[in-house]
Amino acid sequence: MRIVRRRRSRSALALRWLGVVVVLAIAAAYVHPLRSYREARALVAQKKVEARQLGKANAALERRLSLAGTEEFVVREARKLGLVRSGERLYIVKGVARERERRREAGLP
Repeated sequence: MRIVRRRRSRSALALRWLGVVVVLAIAAAYVHPLRSYREARALVAQKKVEARQLGKANAALERRLSLAGTEEFVVREARKLGLVRSGERLYIVKGVARERERRREAGLP
């Protein structure tokens, strides 16, 4: 017995190709929104990290601000600027940084 293959009609073949084209068009339409979604998620994660860092910096500034009005803070900042109280003598010591580096390399405290 011989099996006779029947050729599909052109309309069925055209419908099949039309279905493939429609599926591909739908898939292509999803590419841009998915890419935008992934970029937005990455941006949100980046902004969360940035907000956390800014929160830490803000807390440090708040602590510093709370100390700013104290006598100890004013004296410390004045000494950083090289100011001395009346009656004190200013001594300038050179080579301190070099000596610290030498001690660090030698493993001394």
